Amino acid sequence: MRVILLGPPGSGKGTQGDLLEKKYGFPKVSTGDLLRREVQEGTPLGKKAEVKMNRGELVSDDLAVAMIKKRIFASDCKEGYIIDGFPRNIAQAQKLEKIDKKDLEIVFDIRLRDQTVIERLSARRICSSCGAIYNLLLQSPKEDEACDMCGSKLIQRRDDTSEVIKERLIIYHEQTEPLVDYYKKKGVYYRIEGEEKIEIIFHNIYSILDRELTKSMEARLVR
Repeated sequence: MRVILLGPPGSGKGTQGDLLEKKYGFPKVSTGDLLRREVQEGTPLGKKAEVKMNRGELVSDDLAVAMIKKRIFASDCKEGYIIDGFPRNIAQAQKLEKIDKKDLEIVFDIRLRDQTVIERLSARRICSSCGAIYNLLLQSPKEDEACDMCGSKLIQRRDDTSEVIKERLIIYHEQTEPLVDYYKKKGVYYRIEGEEKIEIIFHNIYSILDRELTKSMEARLVR
């Protein structure tokens, strides 16, 4: 089972991926998390990626595919996995299908207006110590600018400034939105309204996923 979460930056893919991981046990694979880990560790790959991320640009297809391939071939991904932030274009989608020919694939596209994206990401804050994520509009900390978990200062990522967000949206519309038609033709695409509350979005996603998993199990029994 491969679950792909599409949607613009700030649409809640990471949050929904975490909820799905807890419910189904499939690990969440986030290209953003993988990249940020490289940046924090100061690796050669991380240094190259940091320049692009700070500009709101996407990393190269080869780099993204290499990171994903390494992660999804880990033992905990054997039964399935949830991808957040990949693929970002049709070429990446095709490469993913070549390196891992999953029998069952399902794509959830969490839709959000551009203005909502800008408002949400501008309000996002990250703990400087433990990495916990907050949103001053949706999930604010108990104390201003302080992490509920460890008390460290909250910071704004450089790629969450309004200028960079607008650039990220331009890239998203140009490169990622064509995936909608691509996955529709494959018959695995589901549009999800991202303006709803987190729990409603999650319910809408897992209702579809439960149904598709049941159908897959029934098909295997018939075989």
